Amino acid sequence: MNYTLHQLQVFLIVTKTLSITRAAEELFLTQPAVSIQLKNFQNQFEIPLTEVIKKRLYVTDFGKEIAVAAENILNEVYAINYKTLAFKGKLSGRLKLSVVSTGKYVIPYYLSNFLKKYDEIELDMDVNNKKNVVNALKNNEVDFAFVSVLPQELDIESEILIENSLYLVGDPSVYNKIENNFLTLLSLSPLISRELGSATRTAMEEYISQQNIQPKTRITLTSNEAVKQAVIAGIGVSIMPIIGLKNELDNGSLFLLPAIGLPIVTSWRLIWLKGKKMSPVASAFLEYIKNNKIEIKQSHFAWIKNY
Repeated sequence: MNYTLHQLQVFLIVTKTLSITRAAEELFLTQPAVSIQLKNFQNQFEIPLTEVIKKRLYVTDFGKEIAVAAENILNEVYAINYKTLAFKGKLSGRLKLSVVSTGKYVIPYYLSNFLKKYDEIELDMDVNNKKNVVNALKNNEVDFAFVSVLPQELDIESEILIENSLYLVGDPSVYNKIENNFLTLLSLSPLISRELGSATRTAMEEYISQQNIQPKTRITLTSNEAVKQAVIAGIGVSIMPIIGLKNELDNGSLFLLPAIGLPIVTSWRLIWLKGKKMSPVASAFLEYIKNNKIEIKQSHFAWIKNY
C-alpha cells in the first residue's frame, strides 16, 4: 500500500460528512479533487470503503474501521508536529470545542487574544445544536463544550462566562401596533422558533406552557440567523437570546417587547467532563478564561445592560 496522509485526511472527512460536496468545502478543495483522492485511496483496498445507494453515500463496516485507523494515524502525526514545537518552547496543539448555535456570538471573543498569543495552536470548533454538542462532549470528542443550559445527564465541571437573556422580539410594525399588552402577541402572531433539540426552543416551550399561551401558528427554523431574519421581515415574533441582536437593536429593525416572565436568564458556560485529563493547550485555555473573563465581558458585552 502507498496511501498518503492527504488521502487519509480526505477519506476521514468524507466519512464524517457523508458528502463529497461538504467534504470539499471543509477541505477547501474542488469536488473532482476529493473524488480523485477518494478513488485513489479506495484502489489500494480489495474491500469497498464506501458505497452509493440512490445517490446517497454510505460508509461500509470495513470503511468505518479504516476511518478509525486513519484518525489515529493523523492524530499521531499531529502529535509529532506538536512535540517538535513544544521542544522549541512553544505552546502548540489542537483545541477542540463544540459550541451551541447561539454561542457563535460569544465564544470568538474568548478565543481571539488567546489564539493570537499562542499562534501555533490549531482550533477545531464545531457549531451545532445542543443535542449534538452534548453528544460530542459525552463521547469525549472535544476538550470543552459551550452551552447556556447544563446537561443533567453528564458529570461535568463548568466555568460561567456571561449571562444569557432571552426576550420576546418583534419588528417595528409589531412594536408600534401593540401597546402594553405584548403577551397578546403570542396568541395573535405566528411564533417563530428553533428546531427541537435547541436550548432556546426548550426555554421557549417552557415559557409558553407556564403562561398558558396558545400561539396562532408555529414556524420552525433551523438557525438563529434564519429566525432573526424572519422576525425582521415581519413574519412573526420570537423569543431569542439578546446576544445576537446588537446590530438590529441599534438600527431599529428589531425591538425587545416587554412581557410577563421575561427575560429568561441563564448563563453561558464553558463545560468539560469531570476528571478529564486535559492537554497542555486545554489547560492553558481554561486558565486564560479564568484570568480574563471579566475583562472580556466588560470590553465586548457591556452593551447588554443598555437594553
